[in-house]
Amino acid sequence: MSILTIKDLHVTYGTGTPAVRGVDLTVAAGRKLGVAGESGCGKSTLALALLRLLPASARLTGEILLDGEDVLTMKWGRLRAVRWAGASIVFQGAMHSLNAVHRIGDQIAEPLLVHRRATPAEARARAGALLEQVGLPAARAAAYPHELSGGQRQRVMIAMALACEPRLLVADEPTTALDVMIQAQILRLLDQLVTDQDISLVMISHDLAVLADTCDRLAVMYAGRVVEEGPARDVYDAARHPYGRALSAAFPRIGDPASRRAPRGLPGDPPDPAALPSGCTFHPRCPVALESCASQDPPLAPAAPGHVAACVLTTGSPA
Repeated sequence: MSILTIKDLHVTYGTGTPAVRGVDLTVAAGRKLGVAGESGCGKSTLALALLRLLPASARLTGEILLDGEDVLTMKWGRLRAVRWAGASIVFQGAMHSLNAVHRIGDQIAEPLLVHRRATPAEARARAGALLEQVGLPAARAAAYPHELSGGQRQRVMIAMALACEPRLLVADEPTTALDVMIQAQILRLLDQLVTDQDISLVMISHDLAVLADTCDRLAVMYAGRVVEEGPARDVYDAARHPYGRALSAAFPRIGDPASRRAPRGLPGDPPDPAALPSGCTFHPRCPVALESCASQDPPLAPAAPGHVAACVLTTGSPA
């Protein structure tokens, strides 16, 4: 059974600048999907689109089915009810997402008061329990955000996201700006909570290694579209798209001296969404591009069992 199904999702800004282009993804109940790519590839726009959190200037087309109900056609009252209770988001940058002048216990309690109609006493008790669930003392409910460390604030964001027991959790780069040890703790916490509570997870990151260790499946985005999707470990170890291979090769691997001494980067930057190149949008940076790649934009096609890629060199498309 699918908790989330995205069909041909397009997001455009302003006068038609494409940020997300024809994304199709599915997340099954209790499963974990990772979404990877460089900054500017459309990952965060995709995350915010799932609950219509984008600015009014954004235009969305396609379908976002949450438990079979299209988020894009929901009336405001229904959408407000679905947020937090049906699906919730852990935003990147916890300090910017928390209200600096309210105690964290009050901020965790707010969705309980609104969506669960809990009494103030019930909401306070639940907030303390949630803090303990994410590894913080219940007494920290009286603290303000600036009194917590970066890792502690991220745990508060996770507690808030779990307050109304959603069926889907979207984590948008939840370990950004955290040191390596704290990153590992947050990732273990998310994995444990998703498993214990049977929650589906969409995790967004630029780090393929993190997603390969955390998620069941992995989608790689470039220039607003998914260019590869498959089992997470397969995509990390044996990516079929040149961009997926470049992302994987950018991270040194433990026990591999060659990768430690010669990490490989990818020259250039993702293209400007307002001025996308013709053909395959990756071809200006692709080390194995063919002449036809400048005019041919291949769709996702089977590249291995359960694994699709959008590249003429891996799918057997005519070049």
